[in-house]
Amino acid sequence: MRFQTPLVPGRLIQRYKRFLADIELDDGRVVTAHCANPGAMIGLKDPGLRVWLEPNDDPKKKLKFGWRLAQLAGGAWVGIDTSVPNRVIKEALQAKKIMELARYDAILPEQKYGTNSRVDFLLQEPSLPNAYVEVKNVNLWRQEDWAEFPDTVTLRGLKHLGVLGDMAEAGHRAVLIYCVQHTGCSRFRLAEDLDPAYAAACLQAQARGVEMLCYTCDLNITEITVRGALPLDFGSLARR
Repeated sequence: MRFQTPLVPGRLIQRYKRFLADIELDDGRVVTAHCANPGAMIGLKDPGLRVWLEPNDDPKKKLKFGWRLAQLAGGAWVGIDTSVPNRVIKEALQAKKIMELARYDAILPEQKYGTNSRVDFLLQEPSLPNAYVEVKNVNLWRQEDWAEFPDTVTLRGLKHLGVLGDMAEAGHRAVLIYCVQHTGCSRFRLAEDLDPAYAAACLQAQARGVEMLCYTCDLNITEITVRGALPLDFGSLARR
């Protein structure tokens, strides 16, 4: 996924009201940017953080900048926009880069399933069972090289696990893809301390037949693309 316009650098002043961030650009201007991330953004909202914004000239948009990337002190790049993973995963599915799903040719976004729900992608192939695919954004990092999810309590994520379990028990494939937008991570685990109910529900969903995948991304100021799979470690939970 390539950014539509060149990104401009700056420093974070503050993130507030969940979807707003004040940024001092390198040219000295102070602007308010849209922050497309409703999560807790642990470690990603400290004043002075190096950030990159995408400008726009859309007259329908009140805010003329969107916060897209951050770079941590250690050099790792982090994707801020939680809408990006769906676009990145769609491109990866089309390019057959998600090996577990490479046999599917029909990729249908935002299809109804369950009760009052829409799945991110429905994959179809005449010789295969339908595959219902949900995508989750991951940008939480707290220690070592672990990517973690979620960064706060997620009732929506809990609901998706239940519906995916229903699909698996009905004979379909049900797949949850964790998409890591953090170049400093090389493995994935659940943040049980932040949402123990979600962690427990993940194990239940796996027992019902839901497939759990994790893919990480390459990020730079030009584009974000899927790089490859990361190992998932649910072992500490399963042993309890």
